[in-house]
Amino acid sequence: MTQQWSTPGWALAVVLALGVLLLAALVATGLALRGVRRSAARAEAEARTATAQLRERLELLERRLVALDAPARARAAEEEFVITHLGADDAVDETTARADGTSPAARPDAPLFADLVLRESVVQAASLAAGVRRALGPEVRHRVRLEMRREVKRARKQRRTDQREARRAAQARQRAGLDLSREPAA
Repeated sequence: MTQQWSTPGWALAVVLALGVLLLAALVATGLALRGVRRSAARAEAEARTATAQLRERLELLERRLVALDAPARARAAEEEFVITHLGADDAVDETTARADGTSPAARPDAPLFADLVLRESVVQAASLAAGVRRALGPEVRHRVRLEMRREVKRARKQRRTDQREARRAAQARQRAGLDLSREPAA
């Protein structure tokens, strides 16, 4: 008996066509991948050049800002204020006159002063309220509760230890007192 394998010609043609299609798909995928890589490399190079240009612009702006800010810093250093007296008249004398010939700012009138004090008080009250709200928050209360439990347990343990020590000392004194009374008189 001979076994002959016979395959129809169309099946061979279909397998060959599928192989060619698979090869064409692989080539197309490779070309597409190469194109994507090239465009990604191009985009990365553009981003690097843009970053370098932005760095240069930033450094230039910083240099300009430092150059513009240097005289302002020098003036600010010259204009330090020192309180030399309180409650004196508003008259300008040589101790209160500035180097540029102007007088210091006048005292604010009562409504403005009250407004300034009230604003400061409101800010302090708001910060106090925020602190109280945070201090009374659930996690803080929980932490305090745990610490209190821990401290109560420690205190109980210490109290029991102290009681045992005191009891032992009292029993030792009592035994010593009984031992002295049992000794025969000579």
